[in-house]
Amino acid sequence: MSQRQSIYTAGFQHANPIPVASRIGGLVASGIINGTDPDTGELGVDLATQCAHMFTHIRNIVEAAGGTTEDILKLTVWMQDRSQREILNSEWLKMFPNKDSRPARHTLQNPIESKFLIQCDLMAVINRPQGI
Repeated sequence: MSQRQSIYTAGFQHANPIPVASRIGGLVASGIINGTDPDTGELGVDLATQCAHMFTHIRNIVEAAGGTTEDILKLTVWMQDRSQREILNSEWLKMFPNKDSRPARHTLQNPIESKFLIQCDLMAVINRPQGI
């Protein structure tokens, strides 16, 4: 039986007593990831800045769990305005340039108005056997 491991990163944490992600065996699942500045903790002033910070946190979280962005299986993204997906897609293509090796993604309209213009969670599989 695998033991659950809490994942924490520098520059991003939750206000509640929960880790940013959790790992059991090779499976990693995150809590909500937003667009706060990893150096100051301040929320980015616009969608492009929040999105860039969110992708920095994504990389940091999966690396803190012992993996790389190649181990990310799926992102679920919530946006205040889904019509601005080109900003999301720009950061997406920077992190996942190979069209033959991208995680699944589902982008939803956030049903609650919020100062967070974009948020996501991730699922990753780390230390999987070669070829899988």
